[in-house]
Amino acid sequence: MAPLLRGLVARFAVPEGEAWCRACPSCAAPTRLLPPTGRCPRCRERVGAGAWTVEAAAAAVAVAVVLAADGSSAAALAWAAGLGVVLAFVDGRVRRLPYRLTLPLAAGLAVLLAASAVAEGRPGVLVRCLLVALAAGALFELPVWLGLMGPGDSPLAFALGGLLGWYGWGVAFSGLFFTVLLAGLWAVLRAVAALARRRPVRGLEVPVGPFLLLGTLSAVLVR
Repeated sequence: MAPLLRGLVARFAVPEGEAWCRACPSCAAPTRLLPPTGRCPRCRERVGAGAWTVEAAAAAVAVAVVLAADGSSAAALAWAAGLGVVLAFVDGRVRRLPYRLTLPLAAGLAVLLAASAVAEGRPGVLVRCLLVALAAGALFELPVWLGLMGPGDSPLAFALGGLLGWYGWGVAFSGLFFTVLLAGLWAVLRAVAALARRRPVRGLEVPVGPFLLLGTLSAVLVR
């Protein structure tokens, strides 16, 4: 699984307007699957994320999913975790959340949560999932309109809101709280680091996607 996730990070971690990276820039070898070193198997050129970073993140998230998931939500949580690792690295590297990833995340969660609700005989929970998803999407759409966030943040919030809605309104509010808290702490740390280096603080960008994902996972873990 990790080689596939690393390959997806390499493919989608490109700036807006550039073509997806489907091959090594140096030798044109396919990069669908990449080793933990992050180097092209043919020419040994570095492609995508740093060595072992994707693998370490995937392992940590897998442990968290095992601890957090119950029988009904395991598949949906695993789906969100797998794509979430890719989205976090892509957003962290190029400040971008491609629709090629956020839309499959939302669609997959919708199918898996619907199947779980039917299997458990409580389809009414899907109404709450939809309401939380709409509320989360709308909440993050406003900063997008104001130019404070990228256009991919609201679809990601919509998808993760549906997942949080499965666990209840309290967990959904916890997810928002953890997201804001973690993003705020990261912004403060970056500002302090910039001041220590005597660099300007204004203009520092904070990728929202990784903190939406971390906030969601944290809320599900502590529920």
